[in-house]
Amino acid sequence: MRKLPAVFEDLEQTINASHHIGFDDVRPAQPRAMGSASLRIAADSDGTSRLQKLRHAGSSKLVFPRSHGQAIEVIAVNTAGGITGGDTFTLDAAVGAHGVLTLTTQAAERAYRAQEGETGEVTTRLAVENGASLNWLPQELILFDRCALRRRLDVTLSRDARFLMVEPIVFGRTAMGEKLSSIHFQDRIRVTREGRAVYHDGVDMVGNAASRLANRAIAHGAGAMASLVLIRPDAAAQLKKIRNMLPPMAGASLIAEDVMVLRHLAMDGYSLRRDLMSVLNHLTDNSLPISWRL
Repeated sequence: MRKLPAVFEDLEQTINASHHIGFDDVRPAQPRAMGSASLRIAADSDGTSRLQKLRHAGSSKLVFPRSHGQAIEVIAVNTAGGITGGDTFTLDAAVGAHGVLTLTTQAAERAYRAQEGETGEVTTRLAVENGASLNWLPQELILFDRCALRRRLDVTLSRDARFLMVEPIVFGRTAMGEKLSSIHFQDRIRVTREGRAVYHDGVDMVGNAASRLANRAIAHGAGAMASLVLIRPDAAAQLKKIRNMLPPMAGASLIAEDVMVLRHLAMDGYSLRRDLMSVLNHLTDNSLPISWRL
């Protein structure tokens, strides 16, 4: 019998080895999305906010659809179409003295099913300097069954900075009959002013989210929630007006004279969005980003 060339002998050994360990034991590495973006704006001598720095890479993009008077509006875009285990995204935004910035997202973000042992990471760092104002208004984060996501928002404020944020979360798409039987979700929000904590919130949800949300003491069957924080001198004056706009499953309180916190539960993402839009329209003087209205 003719002897096989060496290259075929190597191939035969590789095939035999693969039969020995089994092809099911070999899981190819999956492609992962990575994105980073950073920007800085500040007001010029006539009070108009101007872009001073812009950088984006990978699956993160920043677009500028329009301006509102002296303010700048920026939309963050995830070109990967969602987040799964192993993905990493970072966003850094700074508003210099007397600048005015509204930062939002193109659409609802989606946290998809992750492979076992892999977790998606999303980190956002915001800095607002003296006399500046920032509206952090991302659209909903939709969690899918078997997702694994760790998210962190760090906000640093100077003494007289103004800040408005909302963070809506939807636990599965109600219209599709989705139930979250197993998820890994960790969320941290920390706001500091002059080095001192103003607001610190955290959510850890592991396992059967649907069961936990059904608990009367937790969410009483709600499928969506949002946290809203307003930090500005007129926060106390806004409290009564905002309370009158809220449904029974939402509430607002002052934790300082210039800090209002709102927690909102809703049966689904549609109801949550409908209620939030009226509140956000009021707090932004009817300048809610157009992506929220689509």
